[in-house]
Amino acid sequence: MADPKGFLKVTERELPKRRPVPVRLMDWKEVYEQNDPAQVRRQAGRCMDCGIPFCHQGCPLGNLIPEWNDLTWRGEGRDAIERLHATNNFPEFTGRLCPAPCESSCVLGINQPAVTIKQVEVSIIDQAFANGWVDSHPPERLTGKTVAVVGSGPAGLAAAQQLTRAGHTVAVYERDNRIGGLLRYGIPDFKMEKKHLDARLKQMTDEGTRFRAGVNIGVDITWDELKARYDAVVVATGAMVPRDLPIPGRDLPGVHFAMEYLVQANKVGAGDDVADQITAEDKHVVVLGGGDTGADCIGTAHRQGAASVTNLAIGTQPPSERTDAQPWPMMPTLFEVASAHEEGGSREYLVSTVEFLPNAAGELRAIRVAETEFVDGRRVPKSGTEREIPADLVLLALGFTGPESDQLGDQLGVPFDGRGNVGRGDDYQTSEEGVFVAGDAGRGQSLIVWAIAEGRAAAAAVDRYLEGETELPAPVRPTDRAISL
Repeated sequence: MADPKGFLKVTERELPKRRPVPVRLMDWKEVYEQNDPAQVRRQAGRCMDCGIPFCHQGCPLGNLIPEWNDLTWRGEGRDAIERLHATNNFPEFTGRLCPAPCESSCVLGINQPAVTIKQVEVSIIDQAFANGWVDSHPPERLTGKTVAVVGSGPAGLAAAQQLTRAGHTVAVYERDNRIGGLLRYGIPDFKMEKKHLDARLKQMTDEGTRFRAGVNIGVDITWDELKARYDAVVVATGAMVPRDLPIPGRDLPGVHFAMEYLVQANKVGAGDDVADQITAEDKHVVVLGGGDTGADCIGTAHRQGAASVTNLAIGTQPPSERTDAQPWPMMPTLFEVASAHEEGGSREYLVSTVEFLPNAAGELRAIRVAETEFVDGRRVPKSGTEREIPADLVLLALGFTGPESDQLGDQLGVPFDGRGNVGRGDDYQTSEEGVFVAGDAGRGQSLIVWAIAEGRAAAAAVDRYLEGETELPAPVRPTDRAISL
């Protein structure tokens, strides 16, 4: 444990400061100022001798949180990163992007603000990279077995790193022109600068993982051909099919899926030329959807110089504190103010979008909305409450319905479950022998921490399939769900 009296001496929850809004809107760098080591140590010292650390159960990776909190408080950063890497391949990603279910289940959170676990985590890995403590771990011997990992998001990268370290020859295929999946093109730089991804990819390359960008499996190489070339295949393509909003005017120019918009913005930020880029410059922007993807669109629109930004959600505004229906240690649904929300614009709840409206030239000029009312458990527009909101650009950030299924189903013949995800057994294997699935492709849209956990677990299943046994850890099973005690 950390300081035995830390939670009594330090009762305030301190987080790193965000850069001033006018300053950060001028660039695409991360919004947070540099961590204050003294502040991090104080916060790590609040980790208490709770007896049963529920944070372990709240984290799908089973991170050894009290151990590296203690080591951080003691100033033993090198030991801290070793304990952190023991369960998490990519703490620089989770420390920036994970919503931290571990903090929701922190025992201190029963009657005080929870320990700033996520802040401590990212400070450990940032210090480790800065001091050269992140070593490469190439395998001591090669097994002679080959594995193809399709998809280079967090699940695919975690599976690839584990399997490479186990001695298999691993190739990661990515259809985009750069490796990283949603980490590369779905997450704006103001949430995670890509230097962190590049540093980790260098480590993986040094360990022996091979990367094949710009290869679309199912088109450039068929799934059957891929399966014939490798001893095992891991499908980690994510759940990339966006949820649509089929209402009148949906086909108007100016109505786009959020990921179309974000990917283009990130490619431009990486130095690519994007023809006919979707941009918010000087436009009235409406973002539909109140989740993280919507917030990413809001922050991107502000940096592109939008005339206005309006965020609409069909449901009710979440409470600011836990309700009796979501007691500790459950992860509650709470009203949050992300960095993008601080930067301007308006947020409205209980708003149903009825129609996209054109101007005389047939281009988007506004959206018609109405108040949301609940009828027989369904959310429907309330008659007589219609109004218009000016809009030159509408971004649909309504979530995702599952993986792209056409080529997988047609070429490999793998089944899909009732939720549209790739069907698999308890060993992550599909009905096609040697074909495994990890991450959102198998469990549906989820958190980055679940993707990494599934990548690690799927790697253990692949290793066992190839070698008959495995020493790789398997933190979760496909049937596991978020903790709800």
